[in-house]
Amino acid sequence: MSDFRNRPNGTYIFETDSQRLYALTKHWESDLLFYKDDLKFLSQLMNKYFIWISKKEDIEAVRNIQVNIDKTEMQCSDLLKRVNNQLKHSANMTDYPFKYDTYQFLTEQQQLENDITNFIKEFRANRKEVFTVTEHVTESDEFIRNTSFS
Repeated sequence: MSDFRNRPNGTYIFETDSQRLYALTKHWESDLLFYKDDLKFLSQLMNKYFIWISKKEDIEAVRNIQVNIDKTEMQCSDLLKRVNNQLKHSANMTDYPFKYDTYQFLTEQQQLENDITNFIKEFRANRKEVFTVTEHVTESDEFIRNTSFS
């Protein structure tokens, strides 16, 4: 899969200034809030179409997808907490520069970016699975028979 970073991997985080790091982290926060809402939508979508599934193997596949969505939602919540923690540390580093270990902060920032990149890959895979299943359900004969108005 491709890399979903906002910038090239490498030493950028260690070489940039604190204002750019803060802006980058705020961007991550915004993205994660969007993903959180989208995961809620995907979960609701799966629940809506679950009643139309009649084959046992399809039901099991949907349950597995729902488990993956739930796991991804927990990951998103964890990442949001970490992002908020980094934002607080970033703001405090400006006010109290000797209170925080800059190298540790930057290392955590880089790890956070790597974790967000992996999260986005998982999120997109889940999204693709959800739309594949809903497409399969809506194209099934039983779904068409039960929703026709004739």
